[in-house]
Amino acid sequence: MVQARPVTAVAEPGEQWNDSLGGDYLWSNGNLGEAIPAVMTPATWSFMELLMTRMTFPPSVPGYRGYGRIGGRFYANVSMAMALEALVGIPQRRFVTLFGPVVGKLPPVGEIPRARLPRWQATRMMVPATVAMLRKVNSDAKRLPGFVASAPGRCDQLRAEIAQVTEAGILPRLWQEQVRPLVVEACDMLAAATSHAGTTFVTSPRKLAKLVGEADASLLFSGQQTEDVPLASLGPVIGLARLARGEIDRDTFTRQYGHRSSQELELSVPRPAEDPAWIDGQLAAFRDADTEAVLARQDAARAAAWARLARQDPRKAAAARKIVAHWAPIARDREAARSEVARSVWVARTWVLRAGDLTGHGDDLFFLELPEILGLLRGETVSPAKVPARQAAYDTFRALPSYPALIRGRFDPVRWAADPNRRSDYYDEYAQLTETGDTITGFPGAAGVVEGIARVLRTPEEAAQLGDGEILVTTVTNIGWTLVFPRAAAVVTDVGAPLSHAAIVARELGIPAVVGCGNATMRLHSGDRVRVDGGRGIVEVLG
Repeated sequence: MVQARPVTAVAEPGEQWNDSLGGDYLWSNGNLGEAIPAVMTPATWSFMELLMTRMTFPPSVPGYRGYGRIGGRFYANVSMAMALEALVGIPQRRFVTLFGPVVGKLPPVGEIPRARLPRWQATRMMVPATVAMLRKVNSDAKRLPGFVASAPGRCDQLRAEIAQVTEAGILPRLWQEQVRPLVVEACDMLAAATSHAGTTFVTSPRKLAKLVGEADASLLFSGQQTEDVPLASLGPVIGLARLARGEIDRDTFTRQYGHRSSQELELSVPRPAEDPAWIDGQLAAFRDADTEAVLARQDAARAAAWARLARQDPRKAAAARKIVAHWAPIARDREAARSEVARSVWVARTWVLRAGDLTGHGDDLFFLELPEILGLLRGETVSPAKVPARQAAYDTFRALPSYPALIRGRFDPVRWAADPNRRSDYYDEYAQLTETGDTITGFPGAAGVVEGIARVLRTPEEAAQLGDGEILVTTVTNIGWTLVFPRAAAVVTDVGAPLSHAAIVARELGIPAVVGCGNATMRLHSGDRVRVDGGRGIVEVLG
């Protein structure tokens, strides 16, 4: 069934889920859109608010948050984050330089609206809070290896314990004493993995590219998986190859990767391990992908690049090795910590599901926020109108296309979706933006030049449509897309940055990638012939 007319329904009063209505700010989902690519249920948003209090740096001032939701989707408030960073000594231009590779393409500094903060009050709060957070990050970084090793067993044990609970009144205590501390610790570990080395993680790629060029930098930063410490983003591909060869069994593969999916942070979505047919589907999709040969070619190309660099300029080669040696363990730790955050969210999902079972409300609990769920478990009543109103809002927003990666000002997602001339890369309340030509620009994700046929896909479930050697074009990728990459000749995304999932996995597999284009899925169509230049961050339409 298709609907020819624009969507005209609007969210119920009080259920707009839209923080863009609060003023003139610049919003970006360049990083958050990868982690949570769809509209969030209220339960998920409630949990994300908890997680972000642990992972936001510097910590937010009450009433002035650096993140929010627009039409139910997760966005970073760039204007607010820039103002908060300024309070701890990071000027605006430095902010754009540091965070552009993380949040994605940003306008020039002069075009980013400024958030006005109560400067002295905010400074008095921010400086001591930031000092305390830095100390905690350094302390947590030392505990990270032990946490990553123990977290899978802790999560399995806790999910089993939740499943055995028979009285609703026990769940609030279980949440407070075990589930919440686990989720909080996982988030603390992710913050520590990324931040304990200062700005090294975000500045190293730019330094290496400046030293050896974009193409060689892309090669030299690949190969981060090792026998002892695999790269978590590539784990499902490596694990599936081992499963196909009989080196591990199905239970081992499920324990290691059954919590990872394209919507692994959305509480209402089942984990892959909850589907008995999941592994068979993965093996069927993997059968035609010669991942080992792809990785072997990339290993050979990387070794040749190091040898060539050592012959041409030994001093430059030594400097490059130093940069990679500092960056590589941070990248591996970050990916491992992200995996354990996803695993802890599965525990939270199990807790909500059990609460639904024991209260008789079932999946309706995904449309309540955490304090409401806890209140319900303690015997409090919840307004009967809340769930239907929120379900209506959720369904309305879910029916719309993905919103622009950048939004400035007040944004009405329903009105935007009904506009036949809408842009999917940038919405500006105060300007009419136009773009012409056959060239699409983004970030260099992984170097290399490829010409081929584009295939525009919306979800990983559509992966069967991708022909071998075609160019994958999609809004955003995350761990749920990993098994698709070996079949693609190149990857192009609307959302992303040089440190995003698409860039990291494409580099490992030696696939050219251009990320954070903003509107590639609007301007390209399946069947178009295109040229992807991953080193320059350019996609050209050839015909």
